[in-house]
Amino acid sequence: MIKPVLTSLLNINRPLIMAPMFLVSNTKMVIEGMKSGVAGCIPALNYRTLEELRTSVIELRAAKVAGGSFGYNLIVNKSNIKYKDQLAVLCEERVDFIITSLGSPEETINQAHKVGIKVFCDVTDLAFAKKVESLGADALIAVNNLAGGHRGNLGPEELIKELDLNTSLPVISAGGVSTKKELEKMLSYGAVGVSVGSPFIASFESGVSQEYKQACVDYGANDIVLTEKISGTPCTVINTPYVKKVGTKQTWLEQTLNKNKTLKKWVKMIRYMIGSNAVTKAATEVTYKTVWVAGPTIENTTEISAVSKIIDKLCL
Repeated sequence: MIKPVLTSLLNINRPLIMAPMFLVSNTKMVIEGMKSGVAGCIPALNYRTLEELRTSVIELRAAKVAGGSFGYNLIVNKSNIKYKDQLAVLCEERVDFIITSLGSPEETINQAHKVGIKVFCDVTDLAFAKKVESLGADALIAVNNLAGGHRGNLGPEELIKELDLNTSLPVISAGGVSTKKELEKMLSYGAVGVSVGSPFIASFESGVSQEYKQACVDYGANDIVLTEKISGTPCTVINTPYVKKVGTKQTWLEQTLNKNKTLKKWVKMIRYMIGSNAVTKAATEVTYKTVWVAGPTIENTTEISAVSKIIDKLCL
């Protein structure tokens, strides 16, 4: 079976999605991305209210150009109490695509397909990929062990080839791309395109502080560590002095509570709220509590530059 390439799936000119990044992604970035012939995606949780979310969709639709596409990321697990209302807005406004993360995409797929919206699902292994395939997903976002944020456990080559050989869905690789050579490597493994996040943090258009952007220039791959302090699920961050001070592991109390079936959901929700607040503060203002989320691909970030220039560096 010949699987459609990403450019065909999203009617774009280059096989690239600007990955959704909490606090970082915004409409300015996506508009510049669309002008450069790629797709851009924003986490729905970047907007505090449904009206702000709706306004952003309207803005992106008005700015859309031929060869560009836009979508939103939905956290579809129970910890996101806004999920169903966010999904309703995205379906009402008919965005181009939705990327689902951290939960079952069944409801999203059902509702989105009714109005012609494509749904791509984050997966980290074949078992979950087969499940979302059976639910009717349009493509897989193969999150490998080089991704920023909540990463997978498998290397890019192993994960892409396993999903490509054992599912009928197109595979979009997420993680480990910051140069043309790396993008070409993912395509050679069987991916139809790539989802790239961390290289865009240090863009003029991103929505974070100058200090966060500069950190992506000053630090490199060896400075990325996994922390359980943000959501309870391991997440990659820059190993700043503050991260070193507070450590990266859950406390013994959190570990104990996470083993309790009744309390686990609430503990994770509280940890997510605390962690998100810390990340938000560090991303938007100067503070000694610097918790900056990024992946190892900041290794090739050598300057703060325009989204269009970063795309040109990445794409074929």
